[in-house]
Amino acid sequence: MHELYKYRDLIKTLVIRDLKVRYRRSAIGFLWTMLQPLLMMLVLHLVFSTVFRFDLPNYPVYVLAGILFWNFFQQSIITSMNSLKGNAPILQKLPVPMAIFPLSTVISGVVNLALAMIPLFGILIATGHPLTSTLFFLPVSILIMAAFTLGAGLLLSPLAVFFSDVIELIGVVMILLMYLTPIFYPVSIAEKHKFGWVVTYSPVRAIMEVFRDPIYLNKIPGPAMLGVSTFVAVAALILGYVVFRRSSDRIPFYF
Repeated sequence: MHELYKYRDLIKTLVIRDLKVRYRRSAIGFLWTMLQPLLMMLVLHLVFSTVFRFDLPNYPVYVLAGILFWNFFQQSIITSMNSLKGNAPILQKLPVPMAIFPLSTVISGVVNLALAMIPLFGILIATGHPLTSTLFFLPVSILIMAAFTLGAGLLLSPLAVFFSDVIELIGVVMILLMYLTPIFYPVSIAEKHKFGWVVTYSPVRAIMEVFRDPIYLNKIPGPAMLGVSTFVAVAALILGYVVFRRSSDRIPFYF
């Protein structure tokens, strides 16, 4: 952490660059960060509220909170896997810690998440959803999300350098994982299935609920849920760091 702190200016520059590159050729730029989740929420609301008729109060808030979590998680993972190869010229010229690049990716993801939450609060107000003090817990939720995502990014980014097919494989896994996470359907539906335990005990689901509960249920996650999600996030971060550290000496030979 001390070594990364010394390069805080470079991390800041990389975060700004990532944000600019993401919307360089977009006509409305950063507005897509807020517009894309809203459009996806509207589609899911039409499909699942009218066709499948989920009996969930204020379904737009439920699904939008899940979409914001998933967009942050998925985009940060995929971008982290490409971060080392994408910054190979910098790594070949400057002796900087390689972990800077997955870290800057996750930080830029947090910035995008913060922007995307603006329309979420608008939906809360427009639908008359209660705005309670539990919303002040969201920084803790986002910190847990970021730690978990950074750990996964550190774990997968060296593999993406060593084996290019990993990026395609993880893309498929992320699609499967999205359907195994109760983003747009209630957990109660999965619990009725014989394989519902996969959804119920999914670590990704635990992390997501820590983010969604203060928004949708107006409650801080209970000690069990909070303990599990914190443990999973810290374990992922430690595992990712160990794997990344042991792989970092070999990474330059694959550029």
